[in-house]
Amino acid sequence: MIHKILLLGAGRVGKAITFDLTTDFDLTVADRDTTSLKKLAEKYGAKTIVSDLKNANTLSKLVAGFDLIIGAVPGNMGFETAQTVLKAGKDYIDISFFEEDAFRLKELALKQGVMMITDAGVAPGLDNLLLGYHNDRMKVSSFKCLVGGLPRHPEAPFNYKAPFSPIDVIAEYTRPARFVKAGKVIEKPALTDSELFTLKKKITLEAFLTDGLRTLLDTMPHIPDMVEKTLRYPGHRELMQCYEAAGFFSEEPVNIDGVSIRPVDLTTRLFFPMWQYADGEEEFTVMQVLIEGNESGRQVRYTYDIFDRFDKMSGMSSMARTTGF
Repeated sequence: MIHKILLLGAGRVGKAITFDLTTDFDLTVADRDTTSLKKLAEKYGAKTIVSDLKNANTLSKLVAGFDLIIGAVPGNMGFETAQTVLKAGKDYIDISFFEEDAFRLKELALKQGVMMITDAGVAPGLDNLLLGYHNDRMKVSSFKCLVGGLPRHPEAPFNYKAPFSPIDVIAEYTRPARFVKAGKVIEKPALTDSELFTLKKKITLEAFLTDGLRTLLDTMPHIPDMVEKTLRYPGHRELMQCYEAAGFFSEEPVNIDGVSIRPVDLTTRLFFPMWQYADGEEEFTVMQVLIEGNESGRQVRYTYDIFDRFDKMSGMSSMARTTGF
């Protein structure tokens, strides 16, 4: 039985998870941001702990008294956080979308006798569950997922705001994208292979490659065609390609008048205020999943469309709700 749950991270998605779980479970939220914790305590009655989640020793002691741990930390903390939690012998559910291969933690989880559910968000996450459902019922030949979270009223020059950490968004734009074509795993630069996608709401978006298949490359190797693409307003992709080509996303330090700095650190620091949603600002999350194959001797296609808006009643973003819930 799960009695006590510890949530690591009190950001936007952490807020949605807190809202969802506080009523039915003994939930405690841990973060170093006292302001965010205070808001969750006041609004939802959540128990809170101020803690440096980057410190492995501190984190190991912190998780000891809980039955289940949920990770909602930034992607650059995700792998090490998961490793620490598993070493402590705790079951773990994670939404952090870290860069490292989650299967590197498999032996550790087996040794400790614990479970880890990784990439438990919208995509990857919900789309994996949809594919798994149909994979049990048919011979799947093709899987395609288009997904994005966007402001309802885009503003130049970016026509975008980040529902989560800007550094995680930039990682999506720079991490090589893998997809499967005719049974072979192919790798291309992110932001390539663009195509237009029109919502039923008459909004035209642009889809491009990102590395969103993740664990499906290992768990669904029998499916000959699989691809995941990110959705943005037209023009954003080309602008990001310009920044990347100019070196603004580079992690290699440059020396400026005796000061060493990584360009990506400066870029994210400058982007953050411009990409941050204002309180009450409307945004939406959209996803389309296409699954094709042979079911009971006939060719079929299943199409799933999700369109979720900012919730004015709770003041909660659609990306936070669709990921957190």
